[in-house]
Amino acid sequence: MKRRAKVELFEEIRREYEFGIGTVRGVARKLGVHRRQVRQALADAQPPARKQPERCRPVLAGLMPFIEAILTSDRQAPRKQRHTAHRIWQRIRAERPEQIVAESTIRKYVHERKRELGWSPRTTCVPQSYTPGQEGQVDWYEAWAELNGEQVKLQVFALRSMVSGAAFHRAYQRATQQAFLEAHEQAFHYFGGVFRLLRYDNLKSAVKKVLRGHQREETTRFIAFRSHWRFESDFCTPAEPHEKGGIEGEGGYFRRSHWVPMPKARDLAELNAQLLAACREDEQRQIAGHTQPVGAAMIEERAHLLSLAEQGFELVLHRWRAYCFFSACAPNSLRMADRILSANSPRPRDSKRS
Repeated sequence: MKRRAKVELFEEIRREYEFGIGTVRGVARKLGVHRRQVRQALADAQPPARKQPERCRPVLAGLMPFIEAILTSDRQAPRKQRHTAHRIWQRIRAERPEQIVAESTIRKYVHERKRELGWSPRTTCVPQSYTPGQEGQVDWYEAWAELNGEQVKLQVFALRSMVSGAAFHRAYQRATQQAFLEAHEQAFHYFGGVFRLLRYDNLKSAVKKVLRGHQREETTRFIAFRSHWRFESDFCTPAEPHEKGGIEGEGGYFRRSHWVPMPKARDLAELNAQLLAACREDEQRQIAGHTQPVGAAMIEERAHLLSLAEQGFELVLHRWRAYCFFSACAPNSLRMADRILSANSPRPRDSKRS
């Protein structure tokens, strides 16, 4: 019985007792209720709350310490590298295969614990449709890894196909323009071609100045790079990340799936090898609403991509070319070019005096 109906029943019992029959037995017989309920209504107009029986959890009980340890460690982890319920269930399957539990059970328990801890996860889904080879989306995101025993914050480049859902991830110490362009070329070779349109937010490596609407003043080297690989670019409205929701969601998914727990490697090269293996592993998954795995859709889409250039773009800006560029544009800018190139070039160690 719903609480409102029960409150109305209690009111009727109290009225009947006070203004009607006037006995517990008579009220119970007339209204068809138990005498115990009549006494409850006479004692208090508010029905007592229904007691929820505490059910034992034989399967989950053995996993609670393991889940609590994960949630405790997540308090010290970066906010975007915490475990989801799905990720915890995956770890249980991998690390404790003898304890079989349904994913829904883990989801319900983790949801209860996160609510008690004050965490409020939110999910937003926006349906989109694209033609094969039409669009890829690009972005940087931050992630932490343990390199040679030390925790380091890295900048991770990601490029995602909007049709197949395949994605390429590569980590760098800093999000420089050279890293930005190099990661593009690595991604093109991973996909086996070039997307006709790449969508970005207003990255400094590509955008020099934001103009009105979708117009941008792009950097010279990005224009040359785009011309070399023959793709078009489009830039989102500032502070509107939903315009490239595919790569935003990809960054969150990949971080939860492959950056949790925090990966460990000797150096950046070994870490990027792990990330590439994770990209290959994700080719086996099937995205909800898709009719085939990511890898199969990726192979079909490859025929619609632009072909790779015969030679790669010259990523390193040589000193003499920079001098020629600055002297042609502004004769007084040679000192500025030298200052920029000196800042980007590695500094040699001071040799000991003899």
